[in-house]
Amino acid sequence: MQKVQNLIIGRLIVIFLLLITGWVWYSRSLNLTLSDIPRGPFLIFAISVGMTAVYFLFLRLSTNLNWQVRAQFLTDIFLITWLIWQTGDLTSPYITLYIVVIGVSSIFLNPAQTLMMAFVSIALFSLMGVLIAFDIINGTGDSVSTVRMIQVVSFHIVAFLVVGLLAARLSDRRTSGEQLVEATRSLADLRALHERIVESIRSGLITTDLAGKIYTFNTAAAEITGYSAAEIHGWPIQDLIPNIDEALQLTSEAQARGEQSPRFECDLMTPEGFTVRIGYSVTNLFSEEQEKSGLIITFQDLTEIRSMEESVRRKDRLAAVGRVGAGLAHEIRNPLGAMRGAIQVLESNTPKDSVQADLMGIIMRESDRLNSIITNFLNYAKPKSGNFSEVDVCEVIRDTTTLLRHSPELKDSHIIVEHLPDAPVTVLADSSQLKQVIWNLARNSISAMPDGGKLTVRVEQAANRRVRIAIEDTGIGMTPEQVEQLFEPFTNSTSGGTGLGLSIVYQIIKDHSGTVNVRSSEGEGTTITIELPREQTSVERPRHNIQKTNTDQGSPLSEFLNVKNE
Repeated sequence: MQKVQNLIIGRLIVIFLLLITGWVWYSRSLNLTLSDIPRGPFLIFAISVGMTAVYFLFLRLSTNLNWQVRAQFLTDIFLITWLIWQTGDLTSPYITLYIVVIGVSSIFLNPAQTLMMAFVSIALFSLMGVLIAFDIINGTGDSVSTVRMIQVVSFHIVAFLVVGLLAARLSDRRTSGEQLVEATRSLADLRALHERIVESIRSGLITTDLAGKIYTFNTAAAEITGYSAAEIHGWPIQDLIPNIDEALQLTSEAQARGEQSPRFECDLMTPEGFTVRIGYSVTNLFSEEQEKSGLIITFQDLTEIRSMEESVRRKDRLAAVGRVGAGLAHEIRNPLGAMRGAIQVLESNTPKDSVQADLMGIIMRESDRLNSIITNFLNYAKPKSGNFSEVDVCEVIRDTTTLLRHSPELKDSHIIVEHLPDAPVTVLADSSQLKQVIWNLARNSISAMPDGGKLTVRVEQAANRRVRIAIEDTGIGMTPEQVEQLFEPFTNSTSGGTGLGLSIVYQIIKDHSGTVNVRSSEGEGTTITIELPREQTSVERPRHNIQKTNTDQGSPLSEFLNVKNE
């Protein structure tokens, strides 16, 4: 549309310039008068002004631009022929306008149509020459012989034909260039669409070359693995997905049998040291010639799903424990209380330094230990409802670390460092339960550093209106086997406790709609990160994305943690 408008306006400007130059030409001086205006160019200009209005009218009425452009060029050729006849016919200086029209038509028309304009110009110019030679129409130029007329017409026919062929060639190249540009644009749009589709897929997608080197890595893959596309480009796929060679072999065997490609699961290690459980499938990538050019691996993050399954199993076990917990505690505590009372009576009548007194002391300590186990068991199986209010996390940590510094378990070789913001950081929580969480985790960290070390506690704001609490030690770390049993009740404890401490911690964090992440390497210490919402919403499932876990501890201080023995 814009090109056609430019053609219409440009034509009018060219005709106006021809009128001015003709005016100067015929006046023979710069002293121009209206009487010197040449009649032919002036009429052409007047007709062109009227035709310009007509062209713009048709441009608004019809969207078919091709026929309008052809009609305009044909009209131009007829008007040029008339102008030439009016300004000296075979000797007119305006004969070269044919060449201008033929050349300009190559910009708007295809090669065949451009040649058609050249042939129309040849036909009209030749017809004018024949009509003048046979005196059918009166010539306006100097009279010439028939031989001279044939020479002039033949010369211009050859010139028009050569210009037409060159213009057609130019039009062909222009058309090819436009088609190439259009094809390139379409290819770029298609490629951008495919890239947007790949990047919008919420499953991880990886492609490799024949050597197994990673080639493409979409956004979901980067979010799941923690690696950026630029960082992982060129990696062997085996470095990212362990045991994928076995998966490739099983996939090839399944495809050879005509079966659907199987699904596999494995653990990935993120750059931060977290373990992510993924489910993936592998297919061959083929070129347009149906030749194998690499692999396509699609995968999803199953960490949440597997964690939910484990949470369901834990809840099932907890429900079963809860059903028998109250009765079991009652049945154990009744004879335990009677035994303790009887021992206290016997102890009062027994000499202090006797063997019997020592044995009775052992019985009293073990009964207290048994009572502590029952109390922790009930706290785990039937946790008390929290008294939620706005709690300053920094204040809770300061109170806990102050008590920990005066604990007999702390040695001179232990260092406790706090990184707390100056401003209060509040969450909606039960203060006593939050203290119990910090106390249990801090004691675990101390017990994991028997030869001394550094315990660091950090508090910072996290995304989505959450507060992050990190407890980091430089202790012995955990093994992968210990990771699998994290938060399980009655697991092996290296601190001499019952193994229920972390299970209670897990239950409290879950009740606070929080999440817990544990990162540990054997011999390199452990970092436990807790995230709590600043405002209590719907209950969220705690997440424990773990490499290794820490050991448990004995019972906390009842007065400090506000834990009531049952």
